[in-house]
Amino acid sequence: MVRTHHDFTWSGVDVHPYKEDGGTHFKSITRQTLYKGEPTLPVELRYFEIAPGGHSTMERHDHLHVVTVIRGKGQVLVGDEIRPIGLHDVVHVPEQTWHQFQAEADDHLGFLCLVAVDRDRPYRPQAEDLEGLSSHVREFVRV
Repeated sequence: MVRTHHDFTWSGVDVHPYKEDGGTHFKSITRQTLYKGEPTLPVELRYFEIAPGGHSTMERHDHLHVVTVIRGKGQVLVGDEIRPIGLHDVVHVPEQTWHQFQAEADDHLGFLCLVAVDRDRPYRPQAEDLEGLSSHVREFVRV
């Protein structure tokens, strides 16, 4: 199967809200599932796009994932480290590691995300989690 690409959308792939459940904090982000996994390759390949000034949820979970930036630029929090990211950068998010992606105010941030089909639900920070973060992380995080 071939899915053709046009302006960061793919043929036969619906564009969905980033998270479909309530109780989460994010801004201006969409999700497309490009590959839904098979028994011999139980992974999903998803494309997320964050509009200028938007951000993903800050969260952690038991599964790891790998992200490759294919559009724009932004910043990412992984653990206690905040780094600028841009075209073709690869981000490894280990298990149980706080992470959040943010687009620059003047640019989209689009990335492919590879994750296991079978995975746990994300854990979102509670007040005590946020209080335990270093000051530079607390300043960065949007919740």
